[in-house]
Amino acid sequence: MTGTRVRHEGRPCAAVSVSAPEPGRRLAPMPARSPRLLVVHHSPTETVRALTDAVVAGAHDDAIEGVEVVVRPALEATADDVLAADGYLLGTPANFGYMSGALKHFFDTIFLTAGGALSDDGTAAQATGGKKPFGLWVHGRYDTTGATRSVLSIVSALSWRQAAPVLEVLGDVDRAALDAAYDLGGTLAALVQEAG
Repeated sequence: MTGTRVRHEGRPCAAVSVSAPEPGRRLAPMPARSPRLLVVHHSPTETVRALTDAVVAGAHDDAIEGVEVVVRPALEATADDVLAADGYLLGTPANFGYMSGALKHFFDTIFLTAGGALSDDGTAAQATGGKKPFGLWVHGRYDTTGATRSVLSIVSALSWRQAAPVLEVLGDVDRAALDAAYDLGGTLAALVQEAG
């Protein structure tokens, strides 16, 4: 046995005893982690909740196996959730020509920890080398343009890549919108499954 100093959250801890495996004995491999899709949403109305439910149902489609789908309201999602995920789905209503305050709070909370790039003047800068796929759905009563633009401008500063067209739904949610939301969830889950 040897005494080894370890660090926890950047602070040194007391020495611990670490024993080497017996000669000829193989260590069991660590179990592989399932690919993880993080769904972050702000669904304050029945209409937006219907879209969210359809997206989540699509991500759980029976044809897609082995993907862990983690669903978090935007005010509860953390940087740890983001760092542990292999892909993302974001959902928001359009509020006064912008994304919801809850989704903006999510970005404010995770941006730097998740590798967000800033320019010299403190605005979001274009990230390079985006690997993790993301999708977005936006619901608006009259317009979704500003909300979509605001999300995409922030996400462009993260190392994510847009993997599906933005689902923009105006007014009442009909069967076609729910089907499109289901397809969006399924598409992102399948991409995460392939990458895992």
